[in-house]
Amino acid sequence: MDVKVKFTPEYDKKHNTILAQTHVHEFLGSTRLAGQITHNHRFAGVTSEAIPLPGGDHKHALLTNTDFAIGHLHEIGAETGPAIPVGGGKHVHFVETLTTLDLGHAHEAVFATLIEDPIG
Repeated sequence: MDVKVKFTPEYDKKHNTILAQTHVHEFLGSTRLAGQITHNHRFAGVTSEAIPLPGGDHKHALLTNTDFAIGHLHEIGAETGPAIPVGGGKHVHFVETLTTLDLGHAHEAVFATLIEDPIG
């Protein structure tokens, strides 16, 4: 079943800006294991508002820090993939990225955002 999520914010084409707030997603996860002393990190945050994509879809940007482990942390910055419908008019986004290089290593992070309005 190929379902498209339509992105229709109030949009000012002349100034290339969104006039009304759209939505954000929470995210949380754990990085994959890495480092000379094998370990991982936890992270959580909230995405940017929706960023329009051609064809009526959208993505989000995110930036956060991991927790501290073995005396260091990493930053995670990424853009999500397009919306993935999960039923009931709701959707999530897939993210696959690398952390910053700290203490001689980086971690992979692969996760999905949470739905945009869990009780709405």
